[in-house]
Amino acid sequence: MDGNGSKIEIFKPFGEAVELTKKILFQPFDFTKWLVIGFAAFLCGHFSAVGFNFPFGGFPQHRKTNPELISPDWEQWKPWLLIAIVVFVVVMLVLIVVLTWLRARANFIFTDCIVRNRGAIAEPWREYRKEGNSYFLFLLLVALGSLAILGIFGLCFFLGFGAFGQHSSSSGMTSVLIIFLVLILIAWICFAFFFGVTSYFMIPVMYVRRCRAVDAFREVAGLVLENVGLFILFCLFEICLILGIGMIGGIATCLTCCLAALPYVGTVILLPVFVCLRAFGLCFIRQFGPDYDVWARIAPTASEPPPLPS
Repeated sequence: MDGNGSKIEIFKPFGEAVELTKKILFQPFDFTKWLVIGFAAFLCGHFSAVGFNFPFGGFPQHRKTNPELISPDWEQWKPWLLIAIVVFVVVMLVLIVVLTWLRARANFIFTDCIVRNRGAIAEPWREYRKEGNSYFLFLLLVALGSLAILGIFGLCFFLGFGAFGQHSSSSGMTSVLIIFLVLILIAWICFAFFFGVTSYFMIPVMYVRRCRAVDAFREVAGLVLENVGLFILFCLFEICLILGIGMIGGIATCLTCCLAALPYVGTVILLPVFVCLRAFGLCFIRQFGPDYDVWARIAPTASEPPPLPS
């Protein structure tokens, strides 16, 4: 039940999401619109149907180290190895930051495509620039804060157990180590669940209220803490859906001769799945009231789901 006393359901929003997906992608079918929405989903991180690893076979079974293969000038290149590693790490960090920013902005584009039943990139990119940038900075600060906390825990762990190990037996130290690691793992799982759910539903709240990420986080965090059981059920159902999607993606990859595994191509092929998943989240959270309803402040369109029961 929400604050208004209305019943919060899990399966009914999924049915609404399925009908909404049909209206957006098939009634009528527009291939250009399909490609545009697929591109928005691709920018969100739905790169392909499934991931796969390339086999590294074909090499001789008996390998021998040949000293002659090592360049005689290797010693003079050693000083540059550290520089190369630093440059590589910096480039990777910049790439991760850029992709995170792009994904944060694209989440609002993909949401807007579903809410307004349209295929558009440029207009929602400009319209939700402020919200997208705020969401990106929030994710970046959380990531940096998590790394800092892990670093502090690691430092305290090594310093504490270094001093503790000098005055205790190895068996006792091992037991304390295992307990410490288990507690850290449990705390990390709880944090990952809470932050994952909260950050996921921050997008519709920011879309509706046009607020900052911090305000949306505070609002959604309170909502999750008040309805922990409902959001756990939502996540369990989402996990079941994701497992089913993994099977569908594997089948699609086989049937299309691995075309569905290609970036963007796989996104377009499985676009109904990605649209349905995002619509499911939007239809679920709208049950908590008009402040969480992404369709409440726009003109009625063909994409609007059936009204909620009073």
